[in-house]
Amino acid sequence: MAEATRFDVVIIGAGPGGYVAAIRAAQLGLKVACVEKSPTLGGTCLNVGCIPSKALLESSELYHFTRDGLAAHGVTVGSVKLDLAAMLARKEKVVGELTRGVEGLFKKNRVVRLTGAGRIVSPHEVEVTGAGKTERIQGEHIVIATGSEPIPLPGAPFDGKRVIGSTEALSLAKVPQHLIVIGGGVIGMELGSVWLRLGAKVTVVEMLPGLLGAVDGQIAKAAHKIYAKQGFAIHLETKVTGVKSGGHGVAVTCQDAAGKKLELSGDAVLVSIGRRPFTEGLGAKEAGVALDDRGRIQINSHFQTSVPSIYAIGDVVAGAMLAHKASEEGIALAEHLAGQSGHVNYEAIPSIVYTHPEVAWVGQGEEQLKAAGVGYRVGTYPFTANPRAKTLADTDGMVKIIADAKTDRLLGVFIVGPRAGDLIAEAAVAFEFGGSAEDLARSVHAHPTLAEAVKEAALAVDKRAIHL
Repeated sequence: MAEATRFDVVIIGAGPGGYVAAIRAAQLGLKVACVEKSPTLGGTCLNVGCIPSKALLESSELYHFTRDGLAAHGVTVGSVKLDLAAMLARKEKVVGELTRGVEGLFKKNRVVRLTGAGRIVSPHEVEVTGAGKTERIQGEHIVIATGSEPIPLPGAPFDGKRVIGSTEALSLAKVPQHLIVIGGGVIGMELGSVWLRLGAKVTVVEMLPGLLGAVDGQIAKAAHKIYAKQGFAIHLETKVTGVKSGGHGVAVTCQDAAGKKLELSGDAVLVSIGRRPFTEGLGAKEAGVALDDRGRIQINSHFQTSVPSIYAIGDVVAGAMLAHKASEEGIALAEHLAGQSGHVNYEAIPSIVYTHPEVAWVGQGEEQLKAAGVGYRVGTYPFTANPRAKTLADTDGMVKIIADAKTDRLLGVFIVGPRAGDLIAEAAVAFEFGGSAEDLARSVHAHPTLAEAVKEAALAVDKRAIHL
């Protein structure tokens, strides 16, 4: 590597932010190295996050639908059996194909891959330690894209067996009789859904008044009702006061807002109370990179840190911890470093919860808009009135559109219902172009499709929905 120790860009981390930034920078003619300590590329998302969880969500939904849903379509099957080992093997196969795909993209674009832990030793130098050796490489620009890690519950550190995080919850050797989920956000509800469908009792303990964090309150309540109907036991405004694990299980003590105590016992506790930036051993702080009070790396509008030659993207900086947000930042940064005008429109970044039904949104909910004093109008449309949803026998949920009271510009689009994660793309494009509810309402939507529910909700903003 002696002849390849100097680079235009050195990226630490090969997750959705890092590897996309590396590829785009290489496309633009820059000499790029990407440092990744794991043996496979793709970061948390491809290896132990987005991809394996969605694989299990799809497989578990098929199992559940075959067992409980096919009869409504006039399809009768014999005894339905679960082969968990095969399901997990399929998940690993999907992960392997995609991580190898990133390797291929690195080779195609001539990105130099360095396997090892990266540590910044100066504004233009990174030390890489791995495979029993240490080397230093130089970069005109250094990009930190090291992602995030699960936050442990105070007083109950992860042990990988009874007190587990999302990584372990993707590979349980058997279906637990009772899984206790601490945290009713995206990760908790998605992984809880997997094991609920496969036969586990799942109890969710959430400290906040509603599920799914920042989603619009009306949508969160609608999702809550659906989850409860599916069999989730949900305790809101309930704080965990103790976790005690033993050889045969784990005991969790809780207290609700009224002071009432709750005791739960289960096979395992999934702690999903959030994630925190991963900067341990990175050397960023020692190099002069400023952090905020939450441990996130501070950047300017061009992703530049307090050290001019060092940049940061993805989960280590402020904003939603989303793979696609990190990727867009990676592309924008690469274009900026190549002398172009990279930009990310943070108002147009969608979020998705891959439960069934899915929950997806872009923009702000009513609670946020009220707090900001913004006037708005609302249109809603239920999937029970959508012909395509009826043919799918999948009518739970609704579309909700919020538009500015004066200009009609879209402020928020929220969907809980079938294939919401795909439907939200239409709204994201509209947001990107400063679209209005009228723009969605006037656009022709094919019939019969689920997307017609978006059109009808947009019409409802002006109180002129047709099929309601």
